[in-house]
Amino acid sequence: MKFLASLLLALACLSVPFHTAQARHARAAKVARMVALKSSAVLILDPKTKAVLYGKNAQAVMPIASLTKLMTALVVLEARQDMAEMLKVTNADVDRLKYSSSRLRVGTRLSRAAMLHIALMSSENRAASALGRHYPGGTKAFVAAMNAKARALGMRRTRYVEPTGLSSANVSTPEDLARLVVAAERHALIRRYSTDRQFTIRQGRQRTVYHNTNRLTASRRWKIRLQKTGYISEAGRCMVLHATVAGRPTVMVFLDAQGKFSRAADANRVRAWLARNRLAARG
Repeated sequence: MKFLASLLLALACLSVPFHTAQARHARAAKVARMVALKSSAVLILDPKTKAVLYGKNAQAVMPIASLTKLMTALVVLEARQDMAEMLKVTNADVDRLKYSSSRLRVGTRLSRAAMLHIALMSSENRAASALGRHYPGGTKAFVAAMNAKARALGMRRTRYVEPTGLSSANVSTPEDLARLVVAAERHALIRRYSTDRQFTIRQGRQRTVYHNTNRLTASRRWKIRLQKTGYISEAGRCMVLHATVAGRPTVMVFLDAQGKFSRAADANRVRAWLARNRLAARG
């Protein structure tokens, strides 16, 4: 009986348009009570129908850590900047807020494409900072462009103050981030760079190998088109995914997961739950 009820609720959610907020959140809340997740705020969306399949605190405004870098990538690509241009890492890119470590040395020169690659795949903060600095008008203009793009996407509860995600003043909601994921997924470079498993750069004579921060990209059970992880203490563990589940495109947003493996575990629970319901619905 519990499985049947879960299936019926999931199917009912598929008929709820994204813009009918009251009905959407009421039905998603019922489904949320059936799938126990560790993340504090979650949204699961069918990007084709705009149906919310699962919601938990989906309008809560929270710090988003390095999920910020998806917007950083979007602004860089939509500005049509030269991806082959060489950018230099300077002291201005060193983290003076959290004093986080980085393997990208001051003085290193990389192409804009390589900077974007390691910013998305490995969440390299100095690379994201360099991308913002090398925008016309500098970092201030870049952040203004980030906020302008957020408004254009309808991300009404989102605010950016810098391009890395190190600041807890970069805030958004699961609902807004789902909009960002849908927009970012349209860019082939974001899809490719965010899901690559490793990438090697040269710093002088030294080769530095970067790996993906999301272990789900190495799993054969997943078909991930886009992903981004994030973490600062104020935000907890965060993750967004655009993946194919049981033949359907699915957007997943997880914010403030407590515990190193909780966000991946939540994603696996959602994938299994959706796969069961969607396959059952096909008969």
